[in-house]
Amino acid sequence: MREVLPSLIAALERGESVAMSTVVRTWRSAPRPAGASMLVTEGGEAVGSVSGGCVEGALYTLGEEVLADGTPRFETYGVSDDDAFAVGLTCGGILDVFVEKVTPGTWPELSGIAASVAAGEHVAVATIVRGPHSVGRHLVVRDSGVEGSLGTARLDDTVGADVLGLLESGTTGFLHYGAEGERLGTELEVFVTSFAPAPRMFVFGAIDFSAALAKAGKLLGFHVTVVDAREVFATRKRFPDADDVVVDWPHRWLASQQVDSRTVICVLTHDPKFDVPALRAAVATNAAYIGAMGSRRTHEDRVVRLKEAGLTNEEIARIHSPIGLDLGARTPEETAISIAAEIVQSRWGGSGANLRASDGPIHTGAPR
Repeated sequence: MREVLPSLIAALERGESVAMSTVVRTWRSAPRPAGASMLVTEGGEAVGSVSGGCVEGALYTLGEEVLADGTPRFETYGVSDDDAFAVGLTCGGILDVFVEKVTPGTWPELSGIAASVAAGEHVAVATIVRGPHSVGRHLVVRDSGVEGSLGTARLDDTVGADVLGLLESGTTGFLHYGAEGERLGTELEVFVTSFAPAPRMFVFGAIDFSAALAKAGKLLGFHVTVVDAREVFATRKRFPDADDVVVDWPHRWLASQQVDSRTVICVLTHDPKFDVPALRAAVATNAAYIGAMGSRRTHEDRVVRLKEAGLTNEEIARIHSPIGLDLGARTPEETAISIAAEIVQSRWGGSGANLRASDGPIHTGAPR
């Protein structure tokens, strides 16, 4: 929904109704993740994508039907569905798609959602996509409270509390309830789209490898901060792709930050007086990934120093060092790709092997 939100609001401001199709669940090698959306406007414009081109034609037609009768639809497309295969979802994936009509004035919270997303604030939208009643109703959830309603105060209270947990981790997914909001029921399916600020990448060390990694981090969608205590090296000119360049001791700066479970920390200082304090501070956080640059000999020496600094074997085991996957990288740019690849692998649990040498689904598992 995030990528189509500006177009959605623009169409509503023009007085046009819009059919919005949203991927709510995927299996196997589905081409787009849950939360991807496509719009069909009354003016005949199609915006966004839910499958990279596989089923957009079918959803365009379905969107026109929803615009005409206003009835939400829940459709499944996949190779096990002859009709879906006929429209082109040949990648082997399966998509559940919810299609709803959005009209001017019927979802007043939308402008506030857009403002929160633009400001980098945490906000989530809970939508009833299946059930005996209230299909298509929305609840907007923030840390400060809720807006809108799913139909009953009990359901609003229950879902609002549960969505806060998904919002904390930036998770998009399903919640299930009984018809009246009972947590042990399954009659109601509620899809939650979480809008969280960009995950953060902290790069410690103002070196050429850090400049290349900052560029790769931006490509992956991170908000990148480069930190180094040496003012002559930590400059905006040397790191044009970083969002922030900070002159400070990395461990001291890290102590002032809120590190969440999506944050990645890359220690490229390659100097014990910097990297040992930085790693000691890093393992005390719940960062998703901690990596440190250096040869195997450097890492062995670092392990001794970390133990002398009081770290346990379990804490040291959290550190990816030598950093990156074995790609045979030589240049800063190649090394940055190696590190970025390990970050992706750490998140999704891939093997790192050549896909042509493997079998089974390409996309598996959940974010770590």
